[in-house]
Amino acid sequence: MTSFVKRILSAVCAVMALAGTAMIVHSCGIYSFSGTSIQPDVYTVTINYFEYKALRVNPSLSNELTEALKDQFRRLTRLEEVDQEGDLEISGEITGYDVKAMAVTADEVAAQNRLTVNVKIYFTNRKYPEDDFEKSFSAYADYDSNNTLDAMESQLCEEIIDKLVEDIFNATVANW
Repeated sequence: MTSFVKRILSAVCAVMALAGTAMIVHSCGIYSFSGTSIQPDVYTVTINYFEYKALRVNPSLSNELTEALKDQFRRLTRLEEVDQEGDLEISGEITGYDVKAMAVTADEVAAQNRLTVNVKIYFTNRKYPEDDFEKSFSAYADYDSNNTLDAMESQLCEEIIDKLVEDIFNATVANW
């Protein structure tokens, strides 16, 4: 055999080995390339509206967080979203929405502020109840005190929601 034929056979064997490995991993049904570890007999998810229970009011935060989490599940899982009684169910409440001074100047004036959002999540796995949990998550974003919260709020909330959604998603279906 020539070296060219040997290289072709070697490449074909490598591709077949890779395809076989991919089929084995996929057939297990637990791991996916999006990083989720959803059991093969789990088909649906219910994501309930997040109640707003924080003292300081942000009227759009509950809806934005709920929709962002739904989008994440649509993009990264095979689960069908249902309104009630999904195999997996996520509900929660926004328990904190606070601004605090983080860096103080020599004149005792805040140089930087931090917006922090706290969320409590209730996760139910109807097929595997041992995975159920109740957990609090928190995320924050800092902004310069030369800006007002009103001016920065939309941008800060978007950043905070991204962090919270990633943490909630990882805790519920990525087992991180």
